[in-house]
This record gives sequence, C-alpha cells and structure tokens, in this order.
Amino acid sequence: MHLVIVSGLSGSGKSTALHVLEDVGFNCIDNLPVSLLPALVAQIQIHKDDQQRFAIGIDVRNAWQDLNIFPQMISTLKEAHLPFRTLFLDSQPAVLIQRFSETRRKHPLSDKHTSLEESITAEQHLLEPIRDCADQIIDTSHLNLHELRDLVKERVVGRSESTMAILFESFGFKHGIPVNADLVFDARCLPNPHWKPNLRPLTGKDQDVIEFLEEQITVKEMYEDIEHYLTRWLPRYQANNRSYITIAVGCTGGQHRSVYLAERLQRHFDQSFNDVQVRHRDINKHKKH
Repeated sequence: MHLVIVSGLSGSGKSTALHVLEDVGFNCIDNLPVSLLPALVAQIQIHKDDQQRFAIGIDVRNAWQDLNIFPQMISTLKEAHLPFRTLFLDSQPAVLIQRFSETRRKHPLSDKHTSLEESITAEQHLLEPIRDCADQIIDTSHLNLHELRDLVKERVVGRSESTMAILFESFGFKHGIPVNADLVFDARCLPNPHWKPNLRPLTGKDQDVIEFLEEQITVKEMYEDIEHYLTRWLPRYQANNRSYITIAVGCTGGQHRSVYLAERLQRHFDQSFNDVQVRHRDINKHKKH
C-alpha cells in the first residue's frame, strides 16, 4: 500500500494536488476526519494489496480538536510501520488573498464577522500541527497551475522509493525565501552583475554573465564551499531515508548570481545522484516591470 496524506491552506492548491494523484491512479478521499485516519488505514491494510495507492485530503474543515491530534495519529501510523508520506501545500497570505479575490470564493473560516485576512491567519494556526509533521512542504506562491501539477507528479509519483530527489532552486531575497527550502545559501555578498549595464538584462544562464562571475575569486570560493558541504552531507540526508531535499540559493533579485550557482551545482551533482533538478523561481520577474 502507498499512502499520501495531502493537506494545506485553502487556496494553496490542495484540490489540484488531489486531482493529479487521482489522474495517476490514486484512490482519493477528501476531507477525512483526522480521528478516522488510523481506522481507515487499518481497513485498507486488511486487503494486503501492495499495489493499492491512496491519497487522503485533510484540511481546516476538520474540527479543531481533530487537527490538534494529528501528530498523535501520525505516531500511531509510524508505530504500525505503515508506509506513508504527508504533503503540505503552503502559500504566502498576500497571494492567497489575491487568489480568493480573483475566484470570488469564500474562505471556509470567513463570515460576516471575520475578514479574509483574519481567516487565513486563523487557518495557519489551526493547520500548524499538520505542517509541523509534513514530510514535504510545497510553497505554491509562485507556481502556476501547470507547474504545480508537474511538481506534485514529480515529487510523489516520478521517482523510485530508494532515490532522493534533489532540487536546486534559485530565488531573490526581495521576493521572499522559498517556504519549501531545506537548505538556504546566501549569495548576496558576491559581485553583482546587475551593476554592469551590459549584463543587467541578462541572467546567470547567459555566457557573458557566466564569464563575469567566473572571473571573481569570491564566486569560486563560495561555489567550492557549497559543493564541499553538499558532497559531505547529501549522502547523510539520503541515508536518513529522505525522499527529497530542496536547496535554495538566493541573491537580491534572483537573476544572476543565484541562477549561476544553482545551474552549476545541478550539473555537478547530477553526475552522482539519479534525480537532480534545477528551478529558477524569479528569473523572469524583472521582465514584468
């Protein structure tokens, strides 16, 4: 049996994640009361079908008492040695407010006495026990529908259980640190191509920017330090049964230095790990202004 527990903030994409899993053969059950989780899993286990795949959606529609006992339910599943993972979808409050405004949907906690912003804050607090237990947190703030579907499919379906998926993600600190980052490296102290007029419109994937950065001794030193650190510790993460790890590299705008480092790290570690991806969260943001 393969079990995925899917939770997240309203408007973060939980329904989309469940639909993706349903499309690839999971039996999906949405809005299951947390207190019924062990009983459901026990019933499923009776059939002893290793090929069965289930995805269970749990969100703020549960009673708050149920949400508080989620860690206890997770401990029960672990003690029974049942294979499962918990996926939590998160998003920045400003993005959630925009999404609710665009769709004109009602937040499940909002009423005539509670504003949308207050509802989101209350939901974050109520779902904190689930978020703290999650095996994987995906920040959907900067993902469109297609990117979210691809990421869920890649992380849940598109890998073998014995492989640790590695994602190098570049970002700009002025747009916020990725919520799903496991490790964060700060490249803002490196020489900035932004101040070179001919390099400003380019990115860290362009040859002129690459040549500029590779001429800087501090860039070489930082890259080597990060590479040595990851070479030593990534195998330890993998040995600890980690199924994924997201390594974020940030600079000011997420266009040059972080992109260059993420690309170079991906190429290096792709030689020794089976599933190494690179994503540039903010690489095109400057083109929108």
